[in-house]
Amino acid sequence: MVMMGLERLVVTLKSKIRSLKMKKPYDKMDKSESMRIEIRSRKARKLIEETLKIADSPKSRTYAF
Repeated sequence: MVMMGLERLVVTLKSKIRSLKMKKPYDKMDKSESMRIEIRSRKARKLIEETLKIADSPKSRTYAF
């Protein structure tokens, strides 16, 4: 009797796991043009900031004589 109960439980768990795998938690949203522009501008700002940090550091000072 205990084995039949365990078998039923295992079958139930397997079916629940399969049903969870089939469902998508969300629909993928396409990026709008404004989102793409925002992402590009953030990347550009980050690159400019890193470049200025390197340029302003005392180690990168080169003097032409």
